[in-house]
Amino acid sequence: MFGNYQRDDFTQKAIKDLKEFFIKHTDEVFYSRQIEIKFEDEYFHWITNRALNELMQEKYINAEKRKLKTGNEILLLWNKNYRYYKRDAKKLIELVQEFSNPNLGAAIGTHCELLVLEGFAKFEFILKGRNKNEHLGNSWEQSEHNMDFIFCKDNICYGVEVKNKLGYMDKDEIDLKIKLCKHLKIKPVFVARMLPKSWINEIIEKGGFALILKYQLYPQYLIEFAERVRKELKLPVDSPKSLKDETIHRFLKWHKKHVK
Repeated sequence: MFGNYQRDDFTQKAIKDLKEFFIKHTDEVFYSRQIEIKFEDEYFHWITNRALNELMQEKYINAEKRKLKTGNEILLLWNKNYRYYKRDAKKLIELVQEFSNPNLGAAIGTHCELLVLEGFAKFEFILKGRNKNEHLGNSWEQSEHNMDFIFCKDNICYGVEVKNKLGYMDKDEIDLKIKLCKHLKIKPVFVARMLPKSWINEIIEKGGFALILKYQLYPQYLIEFAERVRKELKLPVDSPKSLKDETIHRFLKWHKKHVK
């Protein structure tokens, strides 16, 4: 995506910004995904991650891996001069444990799908199928993958994939879903909290659209928990009753450009 010089230049700038960040937050503990999201308007997640690795190698910051109950590991990070980090680390781990619960993750994923279903229906997109890998006689048989929804309007059909997660959607999955939609002769649409701009451009070049939400969306019954995550971890989470009309309008505007 970038040449070597540009890539090094971005990393060096990220290192500088991260050093300033840890100076300003001397008495706090973070985890790597949290910092990637904090800087995502300036840098792709992997650039921030690369810069963090260099700071760890330089011993500019301290780091420690912790295993969650799910079996996954997270990387804790803090200013090397913060001596009494253990209490903050324990508090952070406890909160991350809560929102990493697989049952919670499933509820959050289903909730966003329902919001998307409601939002598209409100603007008269007709649901043709859910969890489908076939459309009008065309069937995807190269794998067991499918699209969360197939919607149609004005004789144009879309395969919609919804990913309600903090991190980026897996790029290999995006590429596969684009191929799946091409095979079904429908346009690919990805609804996600955030994607790199280069990936968004690639999706557009291949005839699709990325509907970026910017927030991970929690069900209403988890509104207090979402507030804790937002306040304590400064993560972009929200618990709206529905998608804003402006959100669907962004997709609708793009759709109308393709209506003949």
